[in-house]
Amino acid sequence: MAEVANGASAAAPAAASAPAPATNGEREDTGGFKLKFCTVCASNQNRSMEAHLRLSQAHYPVISFGTGSLVRLPGPSITQPNVYQFNKVSYDAMYKELHDKDPRLYTANGLLNMLGRNRQVKWGPERWQDWQIGIPRNEHASDRGSEGTEGGVVDVVFTCEERCWDAVIDDLLNRGSPLNRPVHVINVDIKDNHEEASIGGRGILDLADSLNAAAKEEREAIGPAAFDMASAASRASFDERVPEIVGEWQERWPNLPATWTLAWF
Repeated sequence: MAEVANGASAAAPAAASAPAPATNGEREDTGGFKLKFCTVCASNQNRSMEAHLRLSQAHYPVISFGTGSLVRLPGPSITQPNVYQFNKVSYDAMYKELHDKDPRLYTANGLLNMLGRNRQVKWGPERWQDWQIGIPRNEHASDRGSEGTEGGVVDVVFTCEERCWDAVIDDLLNRGSPLNRPVHVINVDIKDNHEEASIGGRGILDLADSLNAAAKEEREAIGPAAFDMASAASRASFDERVPEIVGEWQERWPNLPATWTLAWF
């Protein structure tokens, strides 16, 4: 396990080599090999969904989850949150309920805008601990970024705060690595507000671009058939490069402290 230190200056823009996004946020799809990504926060609402959207706009395969026991959104007071169950209530239903309750409040605090975005990405919040890794996700075909994730596995998991990173690592250990497949788990610490989520989403996309570029190089070197098996041996050369890639990224994004470990599905 390795930790990459935090800096103090303002977040830098994405690397100049990254393709420029189109005006609607969509990036030109250059084709070729793409790593599969997963984004995770507490409630699968703000940070993970902003990153999910940005990765899907760059045409990466991506899924997203929350690690909390329930979905919690701010309410009229700190003691009155809006609480929902994972996997059972859609973003659209949440949007309509909050709009009916108090449209001025939930417009002012950004919740309606956030839920409006989320319902354009996928049906509703999913819980990490309920994810059946390796089981086909055919019912998610309409989700943004679903193409390439049908097999129910990913190569990199981005969490958005330390407690979510801990929850993911603990859960993977408890599962016992039945697939014996390596997965990089990288925490990018993002404050849970809309502005910081936007900055964090850009940072995660920049890191995804760097990781994918290295993966394409290693895949070409060892051969697509071997690399795509995603075994420990076939991914070893790529896996060894990841800490250095995260370190270089951290220099570009010093206000997004990152922690990395290699785990197993």
